[in-house]
Amino acid sequence: MKTHEVNKSKRPAIIIDDSLEKFKGRNLFPEKLKKANEILAQAGVPDFNKLKK
Repeated sequence: MKTHEVNKSKRPAIIIDDSLEKFKGRNLFPEKLKKANEILAQAGVPDFNKLKK
C-alpha cells in the first residue's frame, strides 16, 4: 500500500513487530484453550446464517 492510499484508507495503519514471529503457531495458554473448547462443545456454536436474516 502506498502512502497516499494509507491516508485515504479508513483503517488505522498497524505495524506488527517482527519479534512476535517466534510465537506463531504456538499455544501459549493450553489450559484456557482446553476450557474454551469444552464450553463450546457443551453450548455449541450459533448458526450465523440464521442470525443474519
